[in-house]
Amino acid sequence: MTVSPLQSSQAANAFKLRRESLWADAWRRLIRNRAAVLGMSIIAILVLTTIFAPLIAPRGFADQVREDAHKVPAWMTRVFPGIAGYARISDKYPLGADYVGRDLFSRIVYGTRISLTVAVVGPLISLLIGVVYGSISGFLGGWADNLMMRFVDVMYAFPGLLFIILLMAFFRTTFTSAPPGSLAYILNSIDAHFGGLLFIFIGIGFTAWEGMARLTRAQVLSVREKEFIEAARTIGADNGRIMFRHILPNILGPLIVSETLSIPGYISAEAFLSFIGLGVNPPTPSWGSMISDGAQALRPYPNQAIFPALALAITMFAFNFLGDGLRDAFDPRLRGTQ
Repeated sequence: MTVSPLQSSQAANAFKLRRESLWADAWRRLIRNRAAVLGMSIIAILVLTTIFAPLIAPRGFADQVREDAHKVPAWMTRVFPGIAGYARISDKYPLGADYVGRDLFSRIVYGTRISLTVAVVGPLISLLIGVVYGSISGFLGGWADNLMMRFVDVMYAFPGLLFIILLMAFFRTTFTSAPPGSLAYILNSIDAHFGGLLFIFIGIGFTAWEGMARLTRAQVLSVREKEFIEAARTIGADNGRIMFRHILPNILGPLIVSETLSIPGYISAEAFLSFIGLGVNPPTPSWGSMISDGAQALRPYPNQAIFPALALAITMFAFNFLGDGLRDAFDPRLRGTQ
Protein backbone atom coordinates (compact mmCIF):
# COMPACT_ATOMS: atom_id res chain seq x y z
CA MET A 1 0.00 0.00 0.00
CA THR A 2 1.44 3.36 -1.07
CA VAL A 3 1.30 6.25 1.40
CA SER A 4 0.99 9.70 -0.11
CA PRO A 5 3.20 12.57 1.10
CA LEU A 6 0.08 14.32 2.49
CA GLN A 7 -0.89 11.28 4.56
CA SER A 8 2.69 10.95 5.77
CA SER A 9 2.74 14.59 6.86
CA GLN A 10 -0.61 14.25 8.65
CA ALA A 11 0.61 11.15 10.46
CA ALA A 12 3.81 12.93 11.51
CA ASN A 13 1.82 15.91 12.83
CA ALA A 14 -0.54 13.61 14.75
CA PHE A 15 2.43 11.81 16.30
CA LYS A 16 3.98 15.15 17.24
CA LEU A 17 0.75 16.28 18.89
CA ARG A 18 0.52 13.02 20.85
CA ARG A 19 4.06 13.49 22.11
CA GLU A 20 3.47 17.12 23.13
CA SER A 21 3.27 17.41 26.89
CA LEU A 22 0.42 19.04 28.77
CA TRP A 23 2.68 21.93 29.79
CA ALA A 24 3.89 22.58 26.23
CA ASP A 25 0.34 22.46 24.93
CA ALA A 26 -0.82 24.83 27.68
CA TRP A 27 2.01 27.24 26.91
CA ARG A 28 1.10 27.23 23.21
CA ARG A 29 -2.50 28.17 24.05
CA LEU A 30 -1.37 30.73 26.63
CA ILE A 31 0.77 32.76 24.24
CA ARG A 32 -2.16 32.92 21.80
CA ASN A 33 -4.24 34.71 24.44
CA ARG A 34 -3.64 38.42 23.89
CA ALA A 35 -4.90 39.46 27.31
CA ALA A 36 -2.64 36.92 29.01
CA VAL A 37 0.36 38.08 26.97
CA LEU A 38 -0.44 41.67 27.94
CA GLY A 39 -0.61 40.63 31.59
CA MET A 40 2.71 38.79 31.35
CA SER A 41 4.31 41.80 29.68
CA ILE A 42 3.14 44.14 32.45
CA ILE A 43 4.36 41.70 35.11
CA ALA A 44 7.74 41.44 33.35
CA ILE A 45 8.01 45.25 33.39
CA LEU A 46 7.13 45.28 37.09
CA VAL A 47 9.77 42.64 37.83
CA LEU A 48 12.40 44.68 35.99
CA THR A 49 11.24 47.76 37.88
CA THR A 50 11.68 45.90 41.15
CA ILE A 51 15.19 44.75 40.26
CA PHE A 52 16.41 48.07 38.86
CA ALA A 53 14.47 50.40 41.17
CA PRO A 54 17.61 52.29 42.33
CA LEU A 55 18.45 53.02 38.68
CA ILE A 56 14.91 53.97 37.63
CA ALA A 57 13.94 56.12 40.60
CA PRO A 58 15.53 59.58 40.45
CA ARG A 59 15.58 59.85 44.26
CA GLY A 60 15.48 57.65 47.33
CA PHE A 61 12.04 56.70 48.61
CA ALA A 62 12.73 58.36 51.99
CA ASP A 63 14.46 61.52 50.73
CA GLN A 64 12.62 64.61 51.96
CA VAL A 65 12.81 68.20 50.81
CA ARG A 66 10.38 70.03 53.06
CA GLU A 67 10.43 73.16 50.90
CA ASP A 68 9.10 71.10 47.95
CA ALA A 69 6.04 69.74 49.74
CA HIS A 70 2.98 69.41 47.46
CA LYS A 71 4.83 70.60 44.37
CA VAL A 72 3.48 69.38 41.03
CA PRO A 73 4.90 69.41 37.47
CA ALA A 74 3.51 71.85 34.93
CA TRP A 75 1.80 69.16 32.81
CA MET A 76 -0.35 68.15 35.76
CA THR A 77 -2.15 71.49 35.80
CA ARG A 78 -3.55 70.55 32.38
CA VAL A 79 -4.74 67.16 33.63
CA PHE A 80 -6.17 68.66 36.85
CA PRO A 81 -7.05 72.24 35.89
CA GLY A 82 -8.53 72.95 39.30
CA ILE A 83 -5.11 72.96 41.00
CA ALA A 84 -3.60 75.56 38.64
CA GLY A 85 -4.66 78.47 40.84
CA TYR A 86 -2.77 77.45 43.97
CA ALA A 87 -0.34 74.61 43.12
CA ARG A 88 3.40 75.19 43.36
CA ILE A 89 4.91 74.27 40.00
CA SER A 90 8.19 72.35 39.80
CA ASP A 91 9.39 69.99 37.09
CA LYS A 92 11.86 68.36 39.49
CA TYR A 93 9.24 65.71 40.29
CA PRO A 94 7.65 63.75 37.37
CA LEU A 95 4.46 62.99 39.32
CA GLY A 96 4.77 65.62 42.03
CA ALA A 97 5.89 65.55 45.66
CA ASP A 98 3.94 64.46 48.73
CA TYR A 99 3.21 66.35 51.94
CA VAL A 100 6.82 66.14 53.18
CA GLY A 101 8.53 66.68 49.84
CA ARG A 102 9.18 63.06 48.84
CA ASP A 103 9.17 62.17 45.15
CA LEU A 104 5.95 60.33 44.31
CA PHE A 105 7.40 58.61 41.25
CA SER A 106 10.35 57.21 43.22
CA ARG A 107 8.08 55.95 45.97
CA ILE A 108 5.76 54.27 43.45
CA VAL A 109 8.77 52.57 41.85
CA TYR A 110 10.05 51.28 45.19
CA GLY A 111 6.49 50.33 46.20
CA THR A 112 6.53 47.80 43.36
CA ARG A 113 8.90 45.70 45.47
CA ILE A 114 6.35 45.36 48.25
CA SER A 115 3.45 44.35 46.02
CA LEU A 116 5.48 41.87 43.96
CA THR A 117 7.02 40.36 47.08
CA VAL A 118 3.53 39.74 48.45
CA ALA A 119 2.48 38.41 45.01
CA VAL A 120 5.27 35.81 45.19
CA VAL A 121 5.43 34.90 48.88
CA GLY A 122 1.65 34.77 49.43
CA PRO A 123 1.02 32.02 46.85
CA LEU A 124 4.14 30.13 47.98
CA ILE A 125 2.85 30.03 51.55
CA SER A 126 -0.60 28.97 50.38
CA LEU A 127 0.80 26.26 48.10
CA LEU A 128 3.27 24.96 50.66
CA ILE A 129 0.75 24.59 53.47
CA GLY A 130 -2.43 23.98 51.47
CA VAL A 131 -1.04 21.38 49.06
CA VAL A 132 0.66 19.37 51.81
CA TYR A 133 -2.38 19.50 54.07
CA GLY A 134 -4.93 18.80 51.32
CA SER A 135 -2.83 16.00 49.80
CA ILE A 136 -2.53 14.20 53.11
CA SER A 137 -6.23 14.61 53.81
CA GLY A 138 -7.38 13.42 50.40
CA PHE A 139 -4.90 10.55 50.15
CA LEU A 140 -5.59 9.14 53.62
CA GLY A 141 -9.35 9.48 53.44
CA GLY A 142 -11.64 8.07 56.14
CA TRP A 143 -11.66 9.50 59.64
CA ALA A 144 -8.36 11.34 59.13
CA ASP A 145 -9.79 13.19 56.14
CA ASN A 146 -12.96 14.02 58.05
CA LEU A 147 -11.04 15.34 61.07
CA MET A 148 -8.65 17.44 58.97
CA MET A 149 -11.46 18.98 56.95
CA ARG A 150 -13.41 19.88 60.08
CA PHE A 151 -10.38 21.87 61.22
CA VAL A 152 -10.41 23.69 57.89
CA ASP A 153 -14.11 24.44 58.41
CA VAL A 154 -13.30 25.95 61.80
CA MET A 155 -10.62 28.15 60.21
CA TYR A 156 -13.12 29.21 57.56
CA ALA A 157 -15.47 30.41 60.30
CA PHE A 158 -13.21 33.43 60.87
CA PRO A 159 -13.42 36.23 58.27
CA GLY A 160 -10.01 36.16 56.60
CA LEU A 161 -9.25 39.88 56.41
CA LEU A 162 -10.57 40.55 59.91
CA PHE A 163 -8.43 37.69 61.23
CA ILE A 164 -5.34 39.21 59.58
CA ILE A 165 -6.16 42.63 61.07
CA LEU A 166 -6.44 41.11 64.55
CA LEU A 167 -3.17 39.24 64.08
CA MET A 168 -1.37 42.34 62.84
CA ALA A 169 -2.72 44.42 65.73
CA PHE A 170 -1.56 41.71 68.17
CA PHE A 171 1.92 41.49 66.62
CA ARG A 172 2.43 45.24 66.45
CA THR A 173 1.28 45.91 70.03
CA THR A 174 2.76 42.87 71.80
CA PHE A 175 6.02 42.07 70.03
CA THR A 176 7.35 45.64 70.07
CA SER A 177 7.64 45.54 73.88
CA ALA A 178 9.18 42.05 74.09
CA PRO A 179 12.33 41.67 76.23
CA PRO A 180 15.65 41.33 74.32
CA GLY A 181 16.62 37.76 73.55
CA SER A 182 13.07 36.38 73.46
CA LEU A 183 11.49 34.83 70.37
CA ALA A 184 9.06 37.75 70.09
CA TYR A 185 11.99 40.19 70.15
CA ILE A 186 13.81 38.26 67.41
CA LEU A 187 10.68 38.14 65.23
CA ASN A 188 10.11 41.86 65.74
CA SER A 189 13.72 42.56 64.76
CA ILE A 190 13.35 40.49 61.58
CA ASP A 191 10.07 42.25 60.81
CA ALA A 192 11.72 45.66 61.25
CA HIS A 193 14.60 44.59 58.98
CA PHE A 194 12.16 43.68 56.19
CA GLY A 195 10.14 46.86 56.61
CA GLY A 196 7.16 45.19 58.30
CA LEU A 197 6.62 42.41 55.77
CA LEU A 198 7.27 39.45 58.07
CA PHE A 199 4.11 39.87 60.12
CA ILE A 200 2.12 40.43 56.93
CA PHE A 201 3.39 37.10 55.60
CA ILE A 202 2.55 35.39 58.90
CA GLY A 203 -0.96 36.86 58.77
CA ILE A 204 -1.44 35.73 55.18
CA GLY A 205 -0.03 32.31 56.04
CA PHE A 206 -2.65 31.81 58.74
CA THR A 207 -5.54 32.48 56.37
CA ALA A 208 -4.48 31.82 52.77
CA TRP A 209 -4.09 28.04 52.78
CA GLU A 210 -7.61 26.83 53.60
CA GLY A 211 -9.01 27.23 50.08
CA MET A 212 -5.92 25.62 48.57
CA ALA A 213 -6.22 22.70 51.00
CA ARG A 214 -9.83 22.10 49.97
CA LEU A 215 -9.02 22.33 46.27
CA THR A 216 -6.03 19.98 46.64
CA ARG A 217 -8.11 17.45 48.58
CA ALA A 218 -10.81 17.49 45.91
CA GLN A 219 -8.24 17.00 43.15
CA VAL A 220 -6.54 14.14 45.00
CA LEU A 221 -9.87 12.41 45.64
CA SER A 222 -10.74 12.63 41.94
CA VAL A 223 -7.38 11.27 40.77
CA ARG A 224 -6.50 8.60 43.31
CA GLU A 225 -9.14 6.16 41.98
CA LYS A 226 -8.12 6.51 38.32
CA GLU A 227 -7.00 3.47 36.36
CA PHE A 228 -3.37 4.54 36.11
CA ILE A 229 -3.18 4.84 39.91
CA GLU A 230 -4.56 1.32 40.27
CA ALA A 231 -1.99 0.16 37.71
CA ALA A 232 0.80 1.80 39.72
CA ARG A 233 -0.37 0.01 42.86
CA THR A 234 -0.55 -3.27 40.96
CA ILE A 235 3.11 -3.11 39.96
CA GLY A 236 4.13 -2.41 43.57
CA ALA A 237 4.56 1.38 43.71
CA ASP A 238 4.53 2.68 47.28
CA ASN A 239 2.39 5.58 48.52
CA GLY A 240 5.18 8.12 48.22
CA ARG A 241 5.86 7.27 44.59
CA ILE A 242 2.17 7.31 43.75
CA MET A 243 1.74 10.73 45.35
CA PHE A 244 4.82 12.46 43.91
CA ARG A 245 5.08 10.76 40.51
CA HIS A 246 1.46 10.17 39.57
CA ILE A 247 -1.00 12.30 41.58
CA LEU A 248 0.75 15.65 42.12
CA PRO A 249 1.88 16.13 38.49
CA ASN A 250 -1.72 15.60 37.37
CA ILE A 251 -3.26 18.14 39.76
CA LEU A 252 -0.69 20.95 39.59
CA GLY A 253 -2.45 22.71 36.70
CA PRO A 254 -5.67 23.64 38.55
CA LEU A 255 -3.67 24.53 41.68
CA ILE A 256 -1.40 26.94 39.80
CA VAL A 257 -4.37 28.54 38.06
CA SER A 258 -6.19 28.97 41.38
CA GLU A 259 -3.20 30.60 43.06
CA THR A 260 -2.56 32.92 40.11
CA LEU A 261 -6.15 34.12 40.30
CA SER A 262 -5.70 34.64 44.07
CA ILE A 263 -2.63 36.90 43.71
CA PRO A 264 -4.66 40.13 43.31
CA GLY A 265 -6.34 39.26 46.61
CA TYR A 266 -2.97 39.06 48.37
CA ILE A 267 -1.87 42.37 46.85
CA SER A 268 -5.11 44.11 47.83
CA ALA A 269 -4.89 42.66 51.37
CA GLU A 270 -1.40 44.13 51.82
CA ALA A 271 -2.53 47.45 50.34
CA PHE A 272 -5.53 47.55 52.68
CA LEU A 273 -3.38 46.75 55.73
CA SER A 274 -0.97 49.51 54.78
CA PHE A 275 -3.91 51.85 54.14
CA ILE A 276 -5.18 51.43 57.71
CA GLY A 277 -1.68 51.61 59.22
CA LEU A 278 -1.08 47.91 59.89
CA GLY A 279 1.09 47.19 56.88
CA VAL A 280 4.70 48.05 56.13
CA ASN A 281 6.64 50.28 58.47
CA PRO A 282 7.18 53.88 57.34
CA PRO A 283 9.06 55.24 55.50
CA THR A 284 9.03 51.98 53.48
CA PRO A 285 6.74 52.81 50.53
CA SER A 286 3.62 50.77 49.90
CA TRP A 287 0.96 51.73 47.42
CA GLY A 288 -1.66 51.26 50.13
CA SER A 289 0.06 53.65 52.55
CA MET A 290 0.63 56.14 49.71
CA ILE A 291 -3.08 56.06 48.88
CA SER A 292 -3.84 56.61 52.55
CA ASP A 293 -1.50 59.62 52.71
CA GLY A 294 -2.86 60.97 49.44
CA ALA A 295 -6.44 60.62 50.63
CA GLN A 296 -5.69 63.27 53.26
CA ALA A 297 -5.20 65.78 50.45
CA LEU A 298 -7.37 64.20 47.77
CA ARG A 299 -9.32 67.33 46.86
CA PRO A 300 -6.45 69.86 46.58
CA TYR A 301 -3.78 67.38 45.32
CA PRO A 302 -5.49 64.37 43.70
CA ASN A 303 -2.24 63.18 42.11
CA GLN A 304 -0.95 61.94 45.47
CA ALA A 305 -3.67 59.27 45.65
CA ILE A 306 -4.53 58.66 41.99
CA PHE A 307 -1.11 57.59 40.73
CA PRO A 308 -0.39 54.92 43.38
CA ALA A 309 -3.99 53.73 42.96
CA LEU A 310 -3.40 53.41 39.20
CA ALA A 311 -0.21 51.41 39.83
CA LEU A 312 -2.13 49.09 42.16
CA ALA A 313 -5.02 48.68 39.70
CA ILE A 314 -2.73 47.96 36.73
CA THR A 315 -0.82 45.32 38.71
CA MET A 316 -4.01 43.59 39.82
CA PHE A 317 -5.40 43.67 36.26
CA ALA A 318 -2.16 42.13 34.96
CA PHE A 319 -2.37 39.18 37.34
CA ASN A 320 -6.08 38.76 36.60
CA PHE A 321 -5.37 38.64 32.86
CA LEU A 322 -2.61 36.09 33.42
CA GLY A 323 -4.81 33.99 35.70
CA ASP A 324 -7.65 33.95 33.18
CA GLY A 325 -5.20 33.00 30.45
CA LEU A 326 -3.77 30.15 32.51
CA ARG A 327 -7.28 28.88 33.24
CA ASP A 328 -8.13 28.84 29.55
CA ALA A 329 -4.77 27.28 28.68
CA PHE A 330 -5.08 24.40 31.13
CA ASP A 331 -8.76 23.81 30.41
CA PRO A 332 -9.61 24.98 26.88
CA ARG A 333 -13.11 23.49 27.20
CA LEU A 334 -14.01 26.54 29.29
CA ARG A 335 -13.83 28.52 26.07
CA GLY A 336 -15.38 25.83 23.91
CA THR A 337 -12.12 25.15 22.07
CA GLN A 338 -9.70 22.28 21.98
